[in-house]
Amino acid sequence: MARLVALDNVDHQHLRVIGGTSEVSVNQALVVPSEFEQLQREYPILFRKDSDGGFQAVAILGLDRGENLFLREGEWIARYIPATLRRGPLFLGVGDEEQPGDPAIVVDLDDPLVSESEGEPLFLPHGGAAPFLQQAAEALRTVHEGLEFSRTMFALFAELDLIQAVEINVEVGDGTRYRLPDLFTIGVERLAGLSGAELERLNRGGLLAAAIHLRSSLGNINRLIELKTGKLGQAVDA
Repeated sequence: MARLVALDNVDHQHLRVIGGTSEVSVNQALVVPSEFEQLQREYPILFRKDSDGGFQAVAILGLDRGENLFLREGEWIARYIPATLRRGPLFLGVGDEEQPGDPAIVVDLDDPLVSESEGEPLFLPHGGAAPFLQQAAEALRTVHEGLEFSRTMFALFAELDLIQAVEINVEVGDGTRYRLPDLFTIGVERLAGLSGAELERLNRGGLLAAAIHLRSSLGNINRLIELKTGKLGQAVDA
């Protein structure tokens, strides 16, 4: 169970994070609309349903469970890392109705990446935020604000009937086939068939570009295949 406490530069002045973003072994990462322009240059972006039946956007990082094809020998080969993966073991704690206030950064003290002896420091010697904490705080703000906007985005996409189920089937170099089920995307025919008024609604809401970035990101499925094929080839050579 996670042991979340509010981060404090006195109580936690010696805390460090092991590996930064290089320890991230997941094949999907939750992403938000403000990231789509940068993400679509690197990863396929698709939708999946959460446990409540709502939609969320995810970047596809690998084909096997727990596989991140964009990590090579502990280093990212992508130019942009999703904000949810830049936050490390840090989260935003939101105040309740009785004690409202700005979200505070909290840390999971039981996370294996949290240490007092190794890794990147969270605080500078005199108490200021170290570079990793600055990066994580920016990522947390991106996610917090983006999740609010995501609800607006999916509501409008659904209203305009733009969300379409899709099944990703790929074959890599050794003939292995992969099927990625239960995913959704923007329907290209429906997008092309929107009326002028509907296009204006999307554009006015800042979502026309998002829809286009989502569709264009699917071309990165070919990059996943190339990365997976290259990984398999390295394993054979070894």
